[in-house]
Amino acid sequence: MISPGHKPSATTKMACTTDDDQWHDGDRLNEECGVFGIIPHQDAGAFTALGLHALQHRGQEAAGIVTYDGEQYHSERRLGLVGDNFSKQAVVDRLVGDRAIGHVRYSTTGETALRNVQPLYADLDTLGFAICHNGNLTNALTIRKQLVSDGAICQSTTDTEVIVHLVSRSKRHGIVHRFIDALLQIEGAYALVALAEDIMLGARDPDGIRPLIIGKLDGAYILASETCALDIIGAEFVREVENGEVVAITKDGIESHRPFPKRPARPCIFEYIYFARPDSIVGGHSVYNIRKRMGEQLAQESAVDADVIVPIPDSGVPAAIGYADAAGIPFELGIIRNHYVGRTFIEPQQQVRALGVKLKHSANRGQIAGKRVILIDDSVVRGTTSLKIVSMMRDAGATEVHMRIACPPITHPDYYGIDTPDRESLLAARFTLEEMREYMTADTLAFLSIDGVYKAAGYTGRDNAAPQFTDHCFTGDYPTRLRDREEDSDNRQLSLLAEVG
Repeated sequence: MISPGHKPSATTKMACTTDDDQWHDGDRLNEECGVFGIIPHQDAGAFTALGLHALQHRGQEAAGIVTYDGEQYHSERRLGLVGDNFSKQAVVDRLVGDRAIGHVRYSTTGETALRNVQPLYADLDTLGFAICHNGNLTNALTIRKQLVSDGAICQSTTDTEVIVHLVSRSKRHGIVHRFIDALLQIEGAYALVALAEDIMLGARDPDGIRPLIIGKLDGAYILASETCALDIIGAEFVREVENGEVVAITKDGIESHRPFPKRPARPCIFEYIYFARPDSIVGGHSVYNIRKRMGEQLAQESAVDADVIVPIPDSGVPAAIGYADAAGIPFELGIIRNHYVGRTFIEPQQQVRALGVKLKHSANRGQIAGKRVILIDDSVVRGTTSLKIVSMMRDAGATEVHMRIACPPITHPDYYGIDTPDRESLLAARFTLEEMREYMTADTLAFLSIDGVYKAAGYTGRDNAAPQFTDHCFTGDYPTRLRDREEDSDNRQLSLLAEVG
């Protein structure tokens, strides 16, 4: 239990996790984080655990839930998967109260440690305050440096803690206005869910980079990263939290605040390409349908004669279906994924690690041998996985192997909560298209154009004067100032400790 004036006790429980990215040598875009909150509902803790289970794809390193019962806060924060930690009734029974917030986490840098697991909790002068965050603040290091020099003591290495300090130090009256005061000082990408006793707060950054939606169930209001978290508990979708909007929710309803100057939203295009679950609705559109349309557009832009379309599972499947439909070429599961490869298989010896992709993906030889194959993937980061998959297809008897990527070349790193390598490690930033093809040893290689991405999402193409999405990984057009990268060497040194929420 946590009472205002008392710090929460920490319970550590290590859980075995499946670490997909180990098998890709860092050659995938790692998920961000997921947030969920509900007020008021008698099963708030249990529903939050279910909501986080639906959001597990957004972060697999850790999960946490904080509830409030009217007098005390209750916290369970664990390393590992939601199902490994919150499926036991005894754990859920400790999450007492009719209001709750929760978080699933993937960190891009820094340590995986219990002190960084969210929601973070703090005692303010008049009440307790818990918060969780999806995104990354681009001026957190600058603010943190000033806070520390002013005497602040930081308990974690996550940028979310900066927000807690700013709320605590605000001189404005009322938790809603103190929360807004903190938001006016931060920059970057965020979808925030906070709990301050009788109030649940939600906020989305002024560009709407990170997603946040509102749902309703049995009179209770819900905040979540994606609609799939509503579906799992049978809640109805109400609306999205708008870019730059702050919502304060109590048992009496929703109060909306708009502290930022109004401007067009620029949500992250990677929600459609990769991050959101295919069954989610983002921006009023089916993620699955948009991914299929990306495949269709890719077929129109880069047709090639072939015998079979093969997705690189699992994220390449919808685009491959769309490509096959548009090209009139059969779709087959030419690669079978082993979903049960875990971290423990990596540890023992180098010869096991050297098997690489083959432990996770196997060629379905009967659909490959003697055929001209088009491989469909959602993205290419370092290119190491593509090289291994092309080699696997040739070993399985493919006569030709063509690579088609359902997004543009990733040429710039992300600073808003996506784990991308530095620019010098991005394949498309270092090589021409032909050099990338040679590196992968493919017969041909093509990427979806940036205009093709926009067309698949329902636009006529990218408006260079006013882009509808945050698409900096393809264009270098960052929607916010990257203050921490502009600051002095002290901040760069501090960045070795910092990590996203």
